[in-house]
Amino acid sequence: MVKTFSKPLTLEEFLKLPETKPASVYINGEIVQKPMPKARHSRLQAKFTTKINHVTEEEQIAYAFPELRCTFGGRSIVPDVAILRWNKIEFNEEGEPVDDVFVAPDWTIEILSPEQSSNRVTGNILHCLSHDCQLEWLVDPDDKSILVFLPNQQPELFKGSDKLTMLDGIDLELRAEEVFDWLKMKN
Repeated sequence: MVKTFSKPLTLEEFLKLPETKPASVYINGEIVQKPMPKARHSRLQAKFTTKINHVTEEEQIAYAFPELRCTFGGRSIVPDVAILRWNKIEFNEEGEPVDDVFVAPDWTIEILSPEQSSNRVTGNILHCLSHDCQLEWLVDPDDKSILVFLPNQQPELFKGSDKLTMLDGIDLELRAEEVFDWLKMKN
């Protein structure tokens, strides 16, 4: 759904609006509400954040945040999973992460929903790459494939037993089929 206003809003005006559920994003003056996550989407999102944080949090390498608003380069986006290297996470005096994030994530994972525009999501991925993101995944649960984007390279499609590209410094090995096996919850 696209919300329209009588005059285009600036990014600063958008950031003053109340949050919506599901989240809205700001792209080139347009406000777009993300689709409501469904079961498979939520399952993959939870598994990604758990798996990544299991190998990165204790060593303070990085942290995977689900649905974290990231505002940078004139856009305010909410990737399904935003992974920031530890040194890019801003903390307050109590050691808690600061709520508002004004840097590009180092890695994002987007999980395509059936009613979501793959081109709009890919546009956000390309925006991230042009602002120093190092790795982008576009996960398609229907196709059981993951499109991996790296800076200055052609995207690569991963399926089946293909070993997925990881962010440097993250000691995690995943194959495409393992990711989609997470969807099987009942024997």
